[in-house]
Amino acid sequence: MTEDTALEDEEKKTRLAALASEADALRPELHRYAARLVGSVIDGEDVIQDAFARVFATAGSIPPDTPLRPWLFRIVHNRAIDALRQRSTRRAEPLETAFDLADISAVGPEDALIRQDTVRVALSHFAELPVPQRSAVILKDVLGESLADIAALLELSVDAVKARLARGRARLRAISDTRSEVAPPPTPEALNFAALFNARDWDALRRLLADDVRLRQARRPEISGADVGRFFTYYAEYPPVRIEPAWLEGREILLVSTEPSDGPSYFMLLEWRDQKISLIRDHRYATYVIEGADVMMAASR
Repeated sequence: MTEDTALEDEEKKTRLAALASEADALRPELHRYAARLVGSVIDGEDVIQDAFARVFATAGSIPPDTPLRPWLFRIVHNRAIDALRQRSTRRAEPLETAFDLADISAVGPEDALIRQDTVRVALSHFAELPVPQRSAVILKDVLGESLADIAALLELSVDAVKARLARGRARLRAISDTRSEVAPPPTPEALNFAALFNARDWDALRRLLADDVRLRQARRPEISGADVGRFFTYYAEYPPVRIEPAWLEGREILLVSTEPSDGPSYFMLLEWRDQKISLIRDHRYATYVIEGADVMMAASR
């Protein structure tokens, strides 16, 4: 190996280390964008997982002077759009809906107040906006990006961004927030899992695992089969936590709280097949996923 080659390899390692560090630091912010774009904190994390796999698969080809933040947002944006295109029943309105121009003077000094209101909007309401308006509103009012940066990310003029932003804000204000959903009671499987987990009966929990069970955790490689039994070994060694059934986005989850509890810190999502657990999605290492989530406690049986 020549001295020049060794130097190039060292520079590449340095760039990859910088990319890994910045990507991990941006992960919560990228998730906030992806979750609101696809209308789901759960699906938003899937977008992030897939996007990060693509990031590191192509990391070696990044030019040295590439600004990493906009590059990462572009990859997440594109992956979210791909996910929306694959979701054929999510929206009747075409993804490429044209963008009615609105009064762009609405984007002005009152941005700070508008942003406060937008951050409090239920995450599911963003899914009711056409995707282009949705992107502009999330980037400006939730993440605080500048109009110039949004224009660069979405490959638009600043005036086009202002038009989509004004239109999206107007539509969000018009969306009724009077839904009165009532959570269903917990399923027997969730109740049984929670009871065994809270009793720390790890062997009984291992017996619930399917032979081909998979475990997914952010920032960790996926594992499957017999190795998943270690999941309960780790929880036996962690500081005690309690879980309780709840509902999120129409899916049953298990909220995880430390003891003594000051509210849930994250959640697990289980998938079952023939009364056996086929998939565990544990967000212990991605607590940002629950931020802004419309969690409903399971009704009493």
